[in-house]
Amino acid sequence: MKKVTKAVFPVAGMGTRFLPATKANPKEMLPIVDKPLIQYAVDEALAAGITELIFITGRTKRSIEDHFDKAYELETELEARGKKELLEIVRKTIPSHVNCIYIRQAEALGLGHAVLRAAPVVSEDEAFAVLLADDLLDNRGGEPVLKQMIDVYYYNRCSILGTMNVPREETSQYGIISVEEHAGASLRVKGIVEKPAPEKAPSTQAVVGRYILTPRIFDHLRAIQPGAGGELQLTDAIASMLKCEAVLAHQFEGVRYDCGSKLGYLQATVELGLHHPEIGKEFAAWLDGRSSRASGKKAGKA
Repeated sequence: MKKVTKAVFPVAGMGTRFLPATKANPKEMLPIVDKPLIQYAVDEALAAGITELIFITGRTKRSIEDHFDKAYELETELEARGKKELLEIVRKTIPSHVNCIYIRQAEALGLGHAVLRAAPVVSEDEAFAVLLADDLLDNRGGEPVLKQMIDVYYYNRCSILGTMNVPREETSQYGIISVEEHAGASLRVKGIVEKPAPEKAPSTQAVVGRYILTPRIFDHLRAIQPGAGGELQLTDAIASMLKCEAVLAHQFEGVRYDCGSKLGYLQATVELGLHHPEIGKEFAAWLDGRSSRASGKKAGKA
């Protein structure tokens, strides 16, 4: 049984919701406590056994390549100063057995187009993962979300979509699936609709930024027609694939932070800061004190 060893990271987006911070710095490099956002997605992939990281990049994303490259000057400086712990952190950014591949997406023509750019480096007989760094998925104390999905793939041997249940009033923010039947602990997907109005949504199961896809997805991406703005939508290709093979939805265990939004980014920063081994307790005490001070001010005004 061929293992899932490749993961695609579409990182060519402009990140306009975080301007001006993203004017010269990729949104994927914005830090959550002390690690850039893309590092959390990469760490999740590595924990799932991925050994080839395929980054679909744009012209302003050079710092992502630099981050995952070897930093000789920094390592030499840290070693000379005897800062062994920091040196180890830098060296562990990417293990030596892991290979990074960078492919340019000259135009941002949709998620489907970004995934299609990876076709030349994915074999015809191997499934691969897709991770969107905007979705930070945290399953502290349990299996990483991608590992959960790969295990489901090994059992069922078909494409797997990571999903979660959302309030019906929020269905217009997601791709929403309709379910045909149960397949073990997962659900067989009957259809998928991009951002339906709440009254038209077939369910409240939303697809988030984790996929295990068979290589046949590339044929469907080549066959579908571009949508608004000339973009190729991955959702449309998955809908096409449903007509000829099974696709399962896995409702993952864990918490999802939408770090493509400012609110979700701040929520992730606070939650991961509270559990950080170095500053978690001190940060929690500061937050408690801040809440107490705020309550006291309100009481004083009353």
